[in-house]
Amino acid sequence: MRASLVVPTLNEAGSIGHVLATFRAAADEANRTVFRDEPVVWEMIVVDGASTDGTPARATAEGARVITERRRGYGRAYKTGFAAATGEIVATADGDATYPVELIPGLVRRLLDERIDFLTGDRMAYLDHRSMTTEHRLGNRMLNDFLRLAYKRYLDELPSSTLHDSQSGFWVFRREILGRLRLTQDGMAFSEEFKIEALFRGLKVVEIPIHYGERWGLPKLSSWRDGLQNLLFLIRKRLDVAHEERRGSFPRRAGAAGGARVP
Repeated sequence: MRASLVVPTLNEAGSIGHVLATFRAAADEANRTVFRDEPVVWEMIVVDGASTDGTPARATAEGARVITERRRGYGRAYKTGFAAATGEIVATADGDATYPVELIPGLVRRLLDERIDFLTGDRMAYLDHRSMTTEHRLGNRMLNDFLRLAYKRYLDELPSSTLHDSQSGFWVFRREILGRLRLTQDGMAFSEEFKIEALFRGLKVVEIPIHYGERWGLPKLSSWRDGLQNLLFLIRKRLDVAHEERRGSFPRRAGAAGGARVP
């Protein structure tokens, strides 16, 4: 089986080598243990936003295939990476060493064994104050609270009744689901759009708590600007969902068997 790790970067030379080396060591160990009978052939794809600090060279040295994407946007980088991915399973992480990439091979095993379509990490479960600024925490709380309120009638159909972290970018999913999702966003809202679409298109979604680490290097987000843009997107998306439902063309949403949050 083939699988792809997709990592967007912009001036992450100080951390990308660590991220890729940590992941590769975990993947090699998993192929000796949980995937011993059918080793996973991994490719590492780094989608770089024209970094000027040597990030591409560092990523290449660790065995990654680097794709330069000069069009700005978190979502744009992922769309480019997903289009290039050849794996049946796709995993994502950031290049700043905040996500526990060493967990990915085990999560792939779980995805396959439990027939999950999309698995997403919940950073809020064990959040350390050093991992996220106060502004960032407040912005995430605002977005998560709004999503729970505006989309309640749909999220109530999940056993967990909600998504705890709409902004997480730590995912493992089957590449085939991409053809079922209507992904329109090129910016940070891509993260919440992916989750909403996965739920609404009737996919089996599982959210798991993860430890979110302290960022290596300077932050690139503007908490209030990006938070406002994401909030406006959630409002527009909610109206689109209502319109699609009124037309009678809305697909089956995930029901009791379709989504869960598992410890």
